[in-house]
Amino acid sequence: MISKNQVKYIQSLGQKKSRDTENCFIAEGPKLVNELLQSKNCNIIQLYVLKEWIDNNPKAATQTEIIEVSADELEKISQLSTANQVLAIVEKIQWKTDPEIKGNILLALDAIQDPGNMGTIIRLADWFGIKNIFCSPDCADVYNPKVVQASMGSISRVRVESIDLLSWLKENKEMRIYAAVLNGRDITKMEKPSEGVIVIGNESKGINEEIVKLANVQITIPGKGKAESLNAAVATGIILSHLV
Repeated sequence: MISKNQVKYIQSLGQKKSRDTENCFIAEGPKLVNELLQSKNCNIIQLYVLKEWIDNNPKAATQTEIIEVSADELEKISQLSTANQVLAIVEKIQWKTDPEIKGNILLALDAIQDPGNMGTIIRLADWFGIKNIFCSPDCADVYNPKVVQASMGSISRVRVESIDLLSWLKENKEMRIYAAVLNGRDITKMEKPSEGVIVIGNESKGINEEIVKLANVQITIPGKGKAESLNAAVATGIILSHLV
């Protein structure tokens, strides 16, 4: 059994304030947790698991502290609508090296506030081999349970840093900046760059005007229908498929 204090503590990690104070976050579900267990960048502090998960993952018992719980107990501590076999308490990732900027394609996110979009963009970056994402402070917290869940383990491979995006872009103005806007150059007719920063903006407001002014190239996904705009994560996937 787990105590009421443990339940309260784990539930509190659904809030950013508690995650920042405790320097850890929650990850749930067999696929996601197994990805983090295999990552050299992740330190899993505790696992709360059903017996069936232990039976299917005998080696995990040697890697970290495992606490067997009942289905009802897992339901109490889960952030998911339906609890799924295992919940991990994970230390926030401490990247061992500085981000590689020169010679790489980077992503910059301006006020991406939907956790599902944020997590999906991290997963897309991982798919296309992008190692670094820089976010404005008003983006969704990378360790929000919904972001972690949507990233499906990519959070352990893609470095996400919260920074003053405008200042950072000014400091790195030698990099070519590509701003995704509604009226720019057609990405299907552009050559793939070898390095640069692709900026994706807020789901409804787009990119901050000051950041757009810094861009060397404004880029657009051509459309044929009448939809006003694309979902931020969908747009990111299309842009990366053409430019990376």
